[in-house]
Amino acid sequence: MKELVVISGKGGTGKTSLVASFAALAKPVVVADCDVDAADLHLVLGPQIERSVDFVGGSKARVNAEQCLALGQCAELCRFGAISFDGPGNDRVPRTCRIEPLACEGCGVCVDFCPKHAIELEPVVCGQWFVSQTRCGPMIHARLGVAAENSGKLVTHLRRTAQQLAAEHQLERILCDGSPGIGCPVIASLTAASLALFVVEPTVSGLHDFRRVAELAMRLGVPGMLAVNKADLNEELTRQLEALARQQGIALAGRVPYDAAVTRAQVARRTVVETSDGPAAQAIRALWTVVDQRLQVSEPVASGGLVQSTVIVLPTFVAFARES
Repeated sequence: MKELVVISGKGGTGKTSLVASFAALAKPVVVADCDVDAADLHLVLGPQIERSVDFVGGSKARVNAEQCLALGQCAELCRFGAISFDGPGNDRVPRTCRIEPLACEGCGVCVDFCPKHAIELEPVVCGQWFVSQTRCGPMIHARLGVAAENSGKLVTHLRRTAQQLAAEHQLERILCDGSPGIGCPVIASLTAASLALFVVEPTVSGLHDFRRVAELAMRLGVPGMLAVNKADLNEELTRQLEALARQQGIALAGRVPYDAAVTRAQVARRTVVETSDGPAAQAIRALWTVVDQRLQVSEPVASGGLVQSTVIVLPTFVAFARES
């Protein structure tokens, strides 16, 4: 099977709109919304949820009030200010220690140093992930809770599930809407993918962000293509983006012009290729033809082929994508 991951250096460049349109053009296809921190592909594809599963993505500390003597070592050692002395009393002390879940990072220091062994780490449900059906085929997506973490681990799980669904339904393509930026969820989205499509707007910040996300893909060994969205807003920067892509060996997928029909389609919860034959819809159809041709000759994704642990060092950051 072949897996296309659509990413961008920042949010709002139009990658979700492109993924939804690609799904409409390529159906039936497996779609995975890997932008789990701000998922919105479901707004266009209207999935009908068939299965919902809790996502356990880490641990939080909890005080056993019956054993706690409020000795205070835990509060002194907690670097996150998560421990206070307003917990319920017991038959020995009027107040015990209490841990604020939103402040707790689950590091376990309080557990290790509590002399009364009154604190323990408990698994935390960070959100849910879903298996759904759409008019374009099966869809894997998720919803994280407020301030929930471990989104990289969740992305890896979604991609594995998408691969399993593709095998079960004998579908040859997986379309992934990746997270923006270059952090852990993006690394988890890109690792071992067949092809990456960089969706970029012709702005100064877009040029900067494209450099970073393209370097990340190259470090991961994932071939890439460039699509310039709203390309007609700044012809000079569009040419600069395409020149930079050529310098880095990144193929040009095409340009998509600004078109108000895209917004009208989103309001109707549809893709622009389903509702319009205007400039953007025509450009996206041509774009998909180019991308699909490249996808067909790219390396297939092997079952269970996601890298277990990846460390990427770029000039400006160190990021980890780890399955735990």
